[in-house]
Amino acid sequence: MFTKRNYGFWMTFNWSKMPFIYGFIYSGLVGAFVFLAKKHYNIDISVPWQPVSVVGIAVAFYLGFKNNASYDRTWEARKIWGGIVNSSRTFGVAVQTFVEGENSEAIKKQLIYRHIAWLSALRYQLRLSREWEHTEERVIGQYQPVTSEKFFANLEKDLCQYLDKAEVEIHLKKTNIATQILKTQATYLQELKNQNYFDDFRHMEFHKLIGLFYDDQGRSERIKNFPFPRQYASAALWQTLIFSALIPFGLIDIFTGGNENMHWMAMPFSALIIWVFFLMEKIGDYSENPFEGTYNDIPITSISRGIEIDLREMLGDDNIPPALKSEHGFLM
Repeated sequence: MFTKRNYGFWMTFNWSKMPFIYGFIYSGLVGAFVFLAKKHYNIDISVPWQPVSVVGIAVAFYLGFKNNASYDRTWEARKIWGGIVNSSRTFGVAVQTFVEGENSEAIKKQLIYRHIAWLSALRYQLRLSREWEHTEERVIGQYQPVTSEKFFANLEKDLCQYLDKAEVEIHLKKTNIATQILKTQATYLQELKNQNYFDDFRHMEFHKLIGLFYDDQGRSERIKNFPFPRQYASAALWQTLIFSALIPFGLIDIFTGGNENMHWMAMPFSALIIWVFFLMEKIGDYSENPFEGTYNDIPITSISRGIEIDLREMLGDDNIPPALKSEHGFLM
């Protein structure tokens, strides 16, 4: 997530400069071809701007639809993790107030730490590779393991901070580790209820919270595992390409007018229009996958750290880690 007020122009341009460069080169080749055809063969192969502009309007509408749908996926992901924050705080308060009896402090700590372990497992799972994601631009290291081997190595290290070694080894053998951690949490809560650490009513409240965590995990996995429909994404790309291919032919017709030498002015303006349309397409493309581990992700690592701080402060823990800060304007 970018935390500054605006992306700088050159930062934006550097991210999306290739369409401008290719557009400039292409429009130059088209301009030279049109000029030579006109000069040597007296053939005018420029295209009237009106039909090109109609195609451009259609492409712009389609890109707007795609970007709105992509933004919806990002905003839904943020709402899901906002729900996880709220439910986690409620769970922490419930643990502090519901659990009573012998060794209650140790039990409270175990419940809270297992919940933090679930958050760690979930955020790691959500940033594993998918073939439709932009894996080449991932933030490598703490936030995004590149392979499943590194995933398990990093996750094991994190889980061992909150769970005992035997429990970690059991969970690491499972396909969906976060799901199994919640299952273990639910089983442990049932054992505590059987030992009269809390009554039936409070046990049902705990179970409702476990259900909310499963709901939010499932919603996150739905966004992660089901890509933005590729037919819509592909159509936006090919429509933009077709329109970009027509732009130099249409602009040459406008700029020549009564002066043939002015056709070279079509080069920079063609490149600019091509860049604008591809920038819109690229923004939508990078908004489709809010958990892919790039700089425009939902900051689930930061959110998880915030939840951990809240819950551990409820416990009165020592050595609580600080909140994550943005680096170069980016917060993961």
